Amino acid sequence: MVSEFALIIFLITYAGVAIGEIPGLALDRTGIALIGAILMVVFGVLSTKEAILSIDISTILLLYGLMVLSSQFRLGGFYTWTALKITKFMDKPERFLLVLMIVSAVLSAILANDIVCLAFTPVLTVSLMNAGLNPIPFLIGLAVSSNIGSASTIIGNPQNMLIGQLGKLDFGHFFLWCTPPSLLSLIGAYFVINIIYSKNFVGNNSPAIIERRAWASFNRHQSTKGIIATIILIILFFTDIPREISAISIAGLLLCSRSMHTRSILGFIDWHLITLFCALFIVIKGVEAVNLPFTIVEFLNANSIDIHNLYILTGFSTLLSNIVSNVPATMLITKFLDPSNHTQWYVLALSSTFAGNLITIGSIANLITFEQAKEYGVNIGFKEHAKVGIPVTVVSIFITIGWIIIQQYIF
Repeated sequence: MVSEFALIIFLITYAGVAIGEIPGLALDRTGIALIGAILMVVFGVLSTKEAILSIDISTILLLYGLMVLSSQFRLGGFYTWTALKITKFMDKPERFLLVLMIVSAVLSAILANDIVCLAFTPVLTVSLMNAGLNPIPFLIGLAVSSNIGSASTIIGNPQNMLIGQLGKLDFGHFFLWCTPPSLLSLIGAYFVINIIYSKNFVGNNSPAIIERRAWASFNRHQSTKGIIATIILIILFFTDIPREISAISIAGLLLCSRSMHTRSILGFIDWHLITLFCALFIVIKGVEAVNLPFTIVEFLNANSIDIHNLYILTGFSTLLSNIVSNVPATMLITKFLDPSNHTQWYVLALSSTFAGNLITIGSIANLITFEQAKEYGVNIGFKEHAKVGIPVTVVSIFITIGWIIIQQYIF
């Protein structure tokens, strides 16, 4: 009976996460996942202690530490300053798109894509509309490039952090394996967007006069402190010190500020994402307790579908990431991977991240960008995004497959 409860809770939770809501209730994806975790305990699938122990604390600490670092940059006005600096290229839209995509990709690889999209979108939207440009191709470029850039490092996005921690992957090896396909995918994405919007970079209306909102002013001291902290942290990631220890140590130092209050720094922590992670850990542990993942693997094997095959893994990850979003998909798929075969984990990191560009719900970065743009009257619908997202994802996945072949048969 317990196994039936676990299966039902899992299916309802993942269906709710995929849809993004439960009709009649004001629950979002985080709320749905949290209810699922609660039900796993209420119905006796897991004890309270088992539920707590199922949460991978090292992943949560790494995520938390990096969020504190990003708060430092947001309060120091670094993101706003960077976004405004690149607007000087707006006189040539094609060049501006290229610069924007490169900058967002690089920053996403270091400071996480969700934060980059959150900080860049308002500044870019207002600047583009005031310049009389069509903001849609550039905002889609922001979302797409931040996803692609984040695939190249363990700290680029939440699912890579999870993969890096659970797979015990080396920071340097991960970077060397994932960066070449990420770079090629970024180039491909730029050309796709450029081709689709080559005649639509300029807006149909005259330049709009939109007031900028209360963005953080640039503080050289605080931004420099954040840059130094980031450099030190990346150096520490190349040592044998556990990444989560390095991250929370740097976070602790940043909290010891003479001018920025602790409440202000912690106010930018994405507690919803952390809660989502904790809840999904519990939900996945619940189905693992009743051997559901192993049953799924046996079913797939019986139908000649080997999840350990890198090409099947790429396709399966891409599909599942666009059904339930890439973070929940990654949490489930990691249960099937071989801990000793690091290539499987690299492929999952690339495919699940690149898959986030396919449709709007594939990535949290997409949702952040488009929801924020809507506040300024810029609506980027499912079809508008898909006409870029689908070809970009197809190009990225083919590049990933090509990279797998090169790795297997040349090196």
